Amino acid sequence: MSVASGVGKIQVLPGEVVSRIAAGEVVERPAAVVKELIDNSLDAGSTRITIEVTDGGRRMIRVTDDGEGMGQADALLAFQRHATSKLRSEEDLLGIRTLGFRGEALPSIASVSKVRMVTACRHEPVGTRLLMTGGTISKMEEAAAAPGTQIEVTDLFFNTPARKKFLKATTTEFSHLCQIVQQAALAWPRTQFRLKHNGQDVLDYPPVASLRDRVLQIYGPRFLKDIIGVREERPGFLLEGFTVNPVRARAGRSPQDLFVNRRPVKNATVSHAVSDGYGGHLSKGQHPVFVLFLAVDPDRVDVNVHPTKREVRFADQDMIHQSVRQVIRGALRSGSEESGMPSGLSGPPGSPDRAPAQLTADGRGDWPPHGSTAAGEQAPDSMRPSAQQTMAHVLGRGDGPMATTVGENAQTYLVGPGCEVIPMGQIGRTFLVAQVGSELHVIDQHTAHERVLYERLWRAWQARGVQSQPLLIPEPVDVPPHGATLLQQHLADLATLGLELELFGSNSFVIRAVPALLGQFDYSTLVQDLVEDLAQWNAASSLETRVRPVLASLACHGAVRAGRALEPSESKRLIEDWVEESLPMTCPHGRRIALRLPAEELARIFGRA
Repeated sequence: MSVASGVGKIQVLPGEVVSRIAAGEVVERPAAVVKELIDNSLDAGSTRITIEVTDGGRRMIRVTDDGEGMGQADALLAFQRHATSKLRSEEDLLGIRTLGFRGEALPSIASVSKVRMVTACRHEPVGTRLLMTGGTISKMEEAAAAPGTQIEVTDLFFNTPARKKFLKATTTEFSHLCQIVQQAALAWPRTQFRLKHNGQDVLDYPPVASLRDRVLQIYGPRFLKDIIGVREERPGFLLEGFTVNPVRARAGRSPQDLFVNRRPVKNATVSHAVSDGYGGHLSKGQHPVFVLFLAVDPDRVDVNVHPTKREVRFADQDMIHQSVRQVIRGALRSGSEESGMPSGLSGPPGSPDRAPAQLTADGRGDWPPHGSTAAGEQAPDSMRPSAQQTMAHVLGRGDGPMATTVGENAQTYLVGPGCEVIPMGQIGRTFLVAQVGSELHVIDQHTAHERVLYERLWRAWQARGVQSQPLLIPEPVDVPPHGATLLQQHLADLATLGLELELFGSNSFVIRAVPALLGQFDYSTLVQDLVEDLAQWNAASSLETRVRPVLASLACHGAVRAGRALEPSESKRLIEDWVEESLPMTCPHGRRIALRLPAEELARIFGRA
């Protein structure tokens, strides 16, 4: 068979097109630029890193460090593809001990932006200034510079408009960027990180001596009260950090920070092992939150499986899964013993949790390194309504006829509104036993009330009439920077749901009013959990899809808690409200509400049928 003459179908792409393709793999958004530049700064031994951005990183990103810097020859080579100071041979790929290694980040960034770099070594009298546009060097000269490196990236994606148009709103991009800085700060407690946005200081994490102190800086004292310290070292394996106390667990998934050899990653094996470690100690709809650092021999983990280094692959995946699961189970067992709870972790709601372990920040040497209130939680006394409070307010029962609309995934039975309710008692201050019509019901008081509140909030929102109740004393709440940007973006939306917040500082808010249906509860915890709901809004297909999770969170926090003793009149009122909603069998998060035994079934059990 002869080969046709002339130009073939396969052609070698021009170099600038190749660079832009590579940039598309590495540089997804401004946050990706910040991550790559921070990684390079950390690999250079920096102890102070300052990140300055404008317009969420769209217009300008500047990262300044006090690392070892570069000479003129290295500065020029740094922007060539596959040029790196971190690899010397193929064998080095089998044991990566640095954060950056592919040799693609700087040339990829430069190919889709305008770059200005000023760098200087400590032992050289003069530094180097380099200017680039679209990957082409336009100017290179000597310059006075402090030891270290400063890289300024402007007009990101100026020559790739298709990529630029897919960037999200400034607040969304800045939220992603904040998370990158926070993750870097968690992994490197002894390095100072500062973040400025549009000239304003947003984050400032001074160096600290321990991981616990860094977690306190980022997530605050409330998070530390809800967690258990984790640390165990085995041959070729070290896991340390913090994970949530099961009695403090809630529906939110944030944070779930996982680091493998100090590299922030997503890994299904480890995440599943953590969840598996909890076994049945988390209710349906609850998730473990954690900040965990896994160190393994670099020869036994492949960090070269994703262009942005977001994923890793373990050589001994089964061993990692089994070890992580065992360590988590052991930490939970120790935590329950310290708090006086049985090892089954079935202690009473509100039991004191374990004090977090002191974890020391390791140095920069080689591996291994050294050194929402849940349904099962009893609200503190200051948050619980007094016995004299009327259940009409606590349960959010309104006057007038109630619609019998059943929400998503609900089941209905022949027993319905208007049937007689006879309360019989309470089991473990959690489950209500009652005769409803001719049936025997065992009802989870929290999930039943949660569904009642959800249905009423949903109807009120549909009528655009969720009434708010002003707080006598406005309550302050601090949120992480990425959460603050989301809340600012959706303050008006939350107001239509009856929750009125007011900005009070860069990362602080004041809660002015809450939905009147909800009564008293821990409002600040609610706001913390709402951040995760709001983070999903951009991906939601409709306004209703956005609103439902937020209303579910409001209902969950406003519902009567498991662990609270109810008077017979209170139990009756709660059950009647649930019956008026046509006896839905699941709460908004999918957990079961009641166990039903019809009279016929009881007769059959006792041989009377």
